[in-house]
Amino acid sequence: MRYFIDIILPIPLQKLFTYCITAAEAEFLKPGMRVAVPFGKSKIYTGLVFRIHNEAPTVYEAKEIHQILDETPIVNSIQLELWHWISKYYMCTLGDVMRAALPSAFILESETVVTRSSLKEVDESLLKDDEFLIYEALHHQSSLKIHDISNILDKKNVLPVIKRLIEKEAIAVEEEVYEKYKPKLVRYVKLHVNYSSEEALQDLLDKLSRAPKQRDVVMTLFSISATTRKPVKVSELSNESKVSPQIVKALIDKGVLEEYYIQTDRVQYSGDENEASKNLNEHQQTALKEVKDSFKNQNVTLLHGVTSSGKTEIYVKLIEEVFEKGKQVLYLLPEIALTTQLVNRLQNYFGEQVSIFHSKYSTNERVEVWNNVLNNSAKARIVLGARSSVFLPFKDLGLIIVDEEHEQSFKQFDPAPRYHARDTAVILANIHKAKTLLGSATPSLESYFNAKQGKYGFVELLHRFNNVLMPDIELVDIKDKHKRKRMTGHFSDRLIKEITEALDEKQQVILFQNRRGFSPIVECNTCGHSPQCPNCDVSLTYHQYRSQLRCHYCGYNMSMVQDCMACGSPDLDSKGFGTEQIEEEVKILFPDAKVARMDLDTTRGKYGYEKIITALEQQKIDILVGTQMLTKGLDFRNVKLVGIMNADNMLNFPDFRAHERSFQLMVQVSGRAGRTEERGKVLIQTYNPYHNILQQVSTNNFIDMFNEQMNDRYNFKYPPVYKQIKITLKHKDYNRVENASIWFAKSLRQFFGNSVLGPESPPISRIRNQFHKNILIKIPKKQSLAKTKEAIIKVNNSFSSIKDFRSVKVILNVDNF
Repeated sequence: MRYFIDIILPIPLQKLFTYCITAAEAEFLKPGMRVAVPFGKSKIYTGLVFRIHNEAPTVYEAKEIHQILDETPIVNSIQLELWHWISKYYMCTLGDVMRAALPSAFILESETVVTRSSLKEVDESLLKDDEFLIYEALHHQSSLKIHDISNILDKKNVLPVIKRLIEKEAIAVEEEVYEKYKPKLVRYVKLHVNYSSEEALQDLLDKLSRAPKQRDVVMTLFSISATTRKPVKVSELSNESKVSPQIVKALIDKGVLEEYYIQTDRVQYSGDENEASKNLNEHQQTALKEVKDSFKNQNVTLLHGVTSSGKTEIYVKLIEEVFEKGKQVLYLLPEIALTTQLVNRLQNYFGEQVSIFHSKYSTNERVEVWNNVLNNSAKARIVLGARSSVFLPFKDLGLIIVDEEHEQSFKQFDPAPRYHARDTAVILANIHKAKTLLGSATPSLESYFNAKQGKYGFVELLHRFNNVLMPDIELVDIKDKHKRKRMTGHFSDRLIKEITEALDEKQQVILFQNRRGFSPIVECNTCGHSPQCPNCDVSLTYHQYRSQLRCHYCGYNMSMVQDCMACGSPDLDSKGFGTEQIEEEVKILFPDAKVARMDLDTTRGKYGYEKIITALEQQKIDILVGTQMLTKGLDFRNVKLVGIMNADNMLNFPDFRAHERSFQLMVQVSGRAGRTEERGKVLIQTYNPYHNILQQVSTNNFIDMFNEQMNDRYNFKYPPVYKQIKITLKHKDYNRVENASIWFAKSLRQFFGNSVLGPESPPISRIRNQFHKNILIKIPKKQSLAKTKEAIIKVNNSFSSIKDFRSVKVILNVDNF
């Protein structure tokens, strides 16, 4: 009997590929193990075993696998079930999901290795100059990799040269798979066994009397070993004995000390003993009881708690209960910025049982967290992470907490799978038969709608901790202030007065402007020209600190122009303002205040967020200027005033969610003010203080906002009343993408009629030299979602078979919010 396995490859293939294996391999292999397999003409990929069976493929001859890479599965059956759901629901391939789910170190790549041919002697005089360089290099080295050859020849495309050498039979080419993950090894030392007896030891110390530093090292090793009774690191020994590592090395070379290595985790907890969790106040206790009661009947519960009501302490109590049952907990956050504060809090309660998982971790660190979760290690009882942590190999999940569940950062936009972590977490909990708690001060309309419909449990917590009053929100009419000449730059007299008072009282201030850079448009006052990005249909943003113009879509940058590029006039003016400009104005208005900025430009490094947040907590910053990163549930004890510099550019964004998002953003940033005894103050600068959303923000009236927005959603058939699938077509040729999108929309209308909107160019119709066209399909609740997707896939397959359209990229985005 022949045995076969279906393999998931980390490339977007519609079907799984089948390979043949021996009977022994079939007995050893299990779903979730990795194998190296040949694919295409010469590529080797890391595939994941999905199924073992006896059915030979009918269309092609099954190839043999190269090697088995794992002793045990690295992906469990629950994960494979989740992957399958994601690929079906979000209309992507299992290869896309595998690429997103596994740390890149697990997806081994093959690399082309070039060696000298042993078949025949080559006449070197027949070789061209570049061929000779490679051939000669192979006399000194047994093999070369492609990037080595690129360096030798100093050019990128070296494949033609390699091809000519293969034809002349001068070289041989093979594919080599290499392991990417390197365990971290730490060097330790101990006294050599030869000196274990007392006489040998005394003899050694007498010998070392002429080398006092070496003698000190040996004596220090004794004292450390006696006090800690733990293995001694080389670095620790040289520090304690105040000698250089060379002296320790000399003792190892003499055979006095013996070195050995211990594998260790890269991420370690170095805190003190755990502290007990805080006692809850009566409002929190009531909310906790209601959450537990709702979990008896519902798998998902929405906790609507106002800012600073102490939701985190409720989460901690729930985590403690899940721990008692010996289960794991996943705590999802929208932003890496939030993990910094929360890690410290949770580690105070749960010590080293907390693991962190997000994109700023190195590949090796992510592999270690993955292995700890897979082995159900004590180090990974709680996983605190951004959206990608839903893919971790949990064995026995008891609870998922999705904090700030309204955040759009939970949605992955590019590349596929374009999943929503909150919805995926609900499915993951369902597979594990675990509970999900969604928490937010400003829930998304979808979750609130589901709670109102009885699909989710619902708990409210409407009192701030210690009964602190909600911040006093004041709307400042800057249209009126401009008329009365009461504006200084972008600051109204009210805002300047409040900032001055807060600084006099030694309180901190947060200023929010949802746009980074200095100004979004640089314009010539003579001819009106503004520098545009050559790859996208947007004007370049001026970044003063680097004196350059940058595109925020493709990363294109150029140095700041001194004269107009069109007419040569030096009279240039900047329009609009970003965080950089606010930071500069604050420094001029308040020269004695310590000012910092928190946006994508200042938080690029691994600890970028941490440095700024810690500095604010330690009151090394008086005024913090920032973008929406500031809104994400951070807890600052000493912030009294929050200033929103311009509310209008959020409200007037061309998106059906603009009003909902503006409300959430403003309420969240307001919630950073006055979180201790004293009541906070929020000033919102706007040209239109009578706008409904701003009135609702000023009274913190979530219900009014929900009812008004839902009314619009019913009238115009938008989520959560109708589901949405957005189809984007991209190509560098405008006419081709135009014709392709018209054909696609026409074909869809045959199935769905008037439920298809478009094709339409988005507000920014060209990004990275690709023209975009959008088609939107609205799906009523009664219509089968599975049948709708089948029809879309059918149209997409027909589209791909048309020769002219084959080069047009089609992106399917389910629930595109």
